[in-house]
Order: sequence, then structure tokens, then C-alpha cells
Amino acid sequence: MAKGPDAWVLSLALGGGAGAAMTELHEVQITEEKPLLLPPLQPIPGKKHSVETPYGLVAFTVHGTPKPKRPAILTYHDVGLNHQSCFETLFRFEDMQEIVKNFVVVHVDAPGMEEGAPLFPLGYQYPSLDQLADMIPCILQYLNFTSIIGIGVGAGAYILARYSLSHPDTVEGLVLINIDPNAKGWMDWAAHKLSGLTSSIPEMILAHLFSQEELSSCTELVQQYREALVGAPNLSNIQLYWSSYNTRRDLNFERGGDVTLKCPVMLVVGDQAPHEDAVVECNSKLDPTQTSFLKMADSGGQPQLTQPGKLTEAFKYFVQGMGYIPYVLDRKLSMGGLLLHDAPVALPHRLAVQRCLRGGEPVPLPHPVPEQRVGEPPAAATAGPGERSPHHGGLLLSRGGGGDGDASRL
Repeated sequence: MAKGPDAWVLSLALGGGAGAAMTELHEVQITEEKPLLLPPLQPIPGKKHSVETPYGLVAFTVHGTPKPKRPAILTYHDVGLNHQSCFETLFRFEDMQEIVKNFVVVHVDAPGMEEGAPLFPLGYQYPSLDQLADMIPCILQYLNFTSIIGIGVGAGAYILARYSLSHPDTVEGLVLINIDPNAKGWMDWAAHKLSGLTSSIPEMILAHLFSQEELSSCTELVQQYREALVGAPNLSNIQLYWSSYNTRRDLNFERGGDVTLKCPVMLVVGDQAPHEDAVVECNSKLDPTQTSFLKMADSGGQPQLTQPGKLTEAFKYFVQGMGYIPYVLDRKLSMGGLLLHDAPVALPHRLAVQRCLRGGEPVPLPHPVPEQRVGEPPAAATAGPGERSPHHGGLLLSRGGGGDGDASRL
């Protein structure tokens, strides 16, 4: 009897007892309504594009379709990575997929960083970070997109910030991870030159990507990325991107001045990450009413790789505060809800928190909201008569201020 992929054949022997001769054999076909084993869910592959710009060819991958009256989410990766190694862990995270299904996503690869990229010829003049930022309008024009929410890491964060300064009307929000807005000083330049004499390019880039603790303990993630860098067929291209990053100009942010980011910004850095001080300084220079500062504990140098769940939760609040996606929290962090530090807070962000803490219903938050760290008991004593102190845990989203004490902590 023919057996289809969803059919099982069961043979039944009918006999009189032990040792009795088999008298009849029946075949019974059992058909499943669904296969017993389902293939693992695979992400839908994006559509790859490339466009010529005044500074060379740039490749990018588009996931999803444009949504009416919604910006595109545009990502830009760090040195030593491409869009897959930098963002795939985050964007494959289940809750993140629930968010980004409301947007079209564009992953940009810096020139020569995409998979299968040809090597640049000897003496090739790689674009500066400013010129890489100037490639983005060509991408948006090619796709006919008018605005973006940018997510950048390291060099990619700098590039998106530079683009936002020159094209503020097209940027609705920025998530900047490990941004260093400062040009290298003479001491930094000398240290970089000295390290170049004693360390290989892959080791120098690893020190840029990961914390000293991660490098010393040689975590599985560090080992994975070390092997990828050492064996990268486009290592000479990576070195050019690395060189452009180390010769970047100062962004010259000035709080209250003309040079600042005019859109909502979420700054993110891992606790003990190599760029922690730079991100703290950047926070001190941006508009406190537009900037949220998120410091993530136990996340090392690449929080989008080590803590995708927490970063997803923060990003959800961020886009909800901008007025996109409903104020519904699919599931809360095991640590609890979200705490706002007492600082000037844009109303949409505060309403987002109020709704998310009580399953969509607004709840009153005491003002000032008491700060609470992970592992501390709720600060009930600080609440006034008739007020409820929030019972929360790790996610502290602060706005304003410039020091480390004003940082959010996860």
C-alpha cells in the first residue's frame, strides 16, 4: 500500500492465541491532520539591494513592506561586523519581531562589509564616516522612503547621528548603542598607534567591541567573533572601515546649542563596556527632554547580542512613546515594569509607562517617582498619602541629567 508523507500503515495480526497460526492480516491507514514534527520557524529572507552613491556602491537588505504613515527602521552596524552579525540576534528575538512587523526594516551594510563583498584594490580611498552618512539619502531616495527610526551600534551609531544632524526632518527617532561622538585626541591617537605595533587588527577591533572582562574570560561570544574576524575573507576591507572610524570628526554636540539631535534619542551602553564614559558624556550634551539613557547590567560590550530581551523591551517603550504601536505589553520582564527617574519627561513616554504598568489602563505615578535599583525593596515609604509606589525591577528609564547617576539601568 502506498504511504504518503502524512500517512502511517498499521498491520494488525488476528490469531487464536499463543502459537496459533496467523489467520488474517489487515492494513489500516491512519492519516494525520498535521505533521508530527514541524520545521523550525525560519525568518523570511530580506530582499537585497545596492545603489550607487557619490562615494561608491552601498548594499542594504529590506525586510517587510512599507507601512502607510510610518517610518522605516534603518540599522547601521559597527566595525568588524555586518548587519547580520550585529543585528540578527536582536531582530530574530520573538518580541522584537512583534514590534518590527509594524514597520519596514532596512539593514545597511557599510561598503565592503556585506557577505561576499569583493576586496577593494590597494590604495582605495575608503569613505569617511561623514561620507558614509551622506550615502543614506541615496538609499531612502531609491526606496522612496521619507523618514526613519535609526538603530546604530558604535561606528553605525555615529553615522546615524551625523546623518540626523544634516537631515533632521527625515529622522523621527534614534537608538544609539555605544556611541562615541568625540574625535580621537592626541593621547588616544598615540595609544592607538602603540597598540597597532603590538596587536593585530582583529584583536584591536575585539577590544573596541567587547569589555575587558569579556576578553579576559574569553567568553563563547568573544571566541566566536574572534574566529570570524581572523578568518574574514574581507579583512582588508574591515581594516579600511576601522581606519575611517578612528579618524572621525567630533560631532560637537552642545546642550542648548544649535548642534544637537532634535528627535527622541535613546542612548544605550553596557555596564563596564569600553564606550561607557563616552556615552555618559554624550548624554550630558544632548537635550534632556528628548534623550533617554539606558545602562544595561551584565550585557558587556554588545547589549544587542547579549541582552536582546531587555533591549527589545526598552525599544518597545521607545516607539510607543513616539506614538507608534498600541500601548500593549505582550509580556512583562521577569524583573517587573519600568521606572522613570524624576526628570523632565515627554508626556507620551510617561503615558506609555502608565498604561504598560497596568495592562493597558492608565495608573497614577507619584511625582517625583522614587528611583529603585535591582534587588532593592520597593520604596513605599517615599510615596505620599494615597499614592502607590510602583513595584518594579530592573528597567529604569531616566531623562535629563548628565552623569552616571542619571542613567537607566537594566
